[in-house]
Amino acid sequence: MIRIVSRKDLDIEKYNDCIENSLQSNVFGFSWYLDEVVDLWSVLVLDDYDAVMPIPWRRKFFIKYTYQPYWIIQLGIYSKEIVDENEFLIELFSEFKYTSLRMNAFNAFSMFHSYHLQKRLQVISLKNTYEKIFSNYNRNRKRELKKANQEDLIENWNDKPKNLIDLFQQNVGKRVSKITSEDYLRLYKVMNLCIEKKNGELLTIYNKENELISGAFFLKHKNRVTELVCSSDFKNRNNGANTFMNDRAIFKYQRNYELFDFGGSSMKNIAKYYESFGAEDENYIQLHRNKLPKLLRFFKR
Repeated sequence: MIRIVSRKDLDIEKYNDCIENSLQSNVFGFSWYLDEVVDLWSVLVLDDYDAVMPIPWRRKFFIKYTYQPYWIIQLGIYSKEIVDENEFLIELFSEFKYTSLRMNAFNAFSMFHSYHLQKRLQVISLKNTYEKIFSNYNRNRKRELKKANQEDLIENWNDKPKNLIDLFQQNVGKRVSKITSEDYLRLYKVMNLCIEKKNGELLTIYNKENELISGAFFLKHKNRVTELVCSSDFKNRNNGANTFMNDRAIFKYQRNYELFDFGGSSMKNIAKYYESFGAEDENYIQLHRNKLPKLLRFFKR
């Protein structure tokens, strides 16, 4: 039986054990991660935490709705063995009139196809040697790396999270107007927590003038490394810094992990850039369903 459980009533030990040992395990599902980046969240729980589905939600006009938080790439259903995932959607849609949530790449549904948006991210297998991975970079990436070497860029793995957040806010953040100061504070807190738990690592790139020109924060979990957030200095982009940053991360993580996840994008230009490293698409479903009363649909499209 599936039931919905509020955060305060959750058996945290059983819940986190399910996330840790699930077939779909990732950092985003853990209670400690969700507590840092989500307003409110509840969980659909199958039986004795045999499978779970965390659900971030808010309330507007006295109506509860789900939403996709910043700093979470995927959630979805986590299970220790294969279950009927359609049953979770039946419960989800009965609880929330409006749903917008990214599932994880391992979830599959045979129902409700009209509410499925096909999305993709880009990943590189790290099972090959670094030399083999590098051979799959296209000419532009190899040319950018030569340029970066000529510029004597500095690789730094011990920087402060605030420095990357400031770089992001001054560049990428200006193109995403909906990110609030509270969202940046949550990013700062979750980055520090992940570093403390040894689930996160920060790489920044400086030029010879000691200016921060590129950086990214990586989440590490089991055999996968995921680029959570990244940015470059848009005014200083002719030095190969962003390519150099990604290459140095791939070089480092190739030794101990099996998959490098760019945190990717369904946007053509961004996906094309990641694919220039030899990355391939990993597909997942984003649920989108709007059954709000007609007068409210205007506010949630």
